[in-house]
Amino acid sequence: QVQLVESGGGLVQAGDSLRLSCVASGRTFTTYPVGWFRQAPGKEREFVAAISRSGDRTGYADSMEGRFTVSRDNAMNTVYLQMNSLKLEDTAVYYCAARVQWPGTDLYTSRQQYQSWGQGTPVTVSS
Repeated sequence: QVQLVESGGGLVQAGDSLRLSCVASGRTFTTYPVGWFRQAPGKEREFVAAISRSGDRTGYADSMEGRFTVSRDNAMNTVYLQMNSLKLEDTAVYYCAARVQWPGTDLYTSRQQYQSWGQGTPVTVSS
């Protein structure tokens, strides 16, 4: 299995930027596609961004396209989520997840497609 730890969350103002990190330990990180999800209070966990095993493919939810960028440094066992122009509605706990079963080469956007999850890092955007 792979263990994931997110960091980088915090309290920021609308329009600011944050970079979240997801560090993996355990098995070889390059084996797994990775996704970012978020969960706001009282809402279901939703897809944010995904990146392929090699990092050559990325995908985003419509509301994040153009503001968020996902990247990975496999040598450092780390996936990043750069978030720019943050909005109040971006307030949520952000989770990274790895698809450890049947990794494949696709981008995966559903929670059910990921098996290993981190504990999350909270992001609060204030006006």
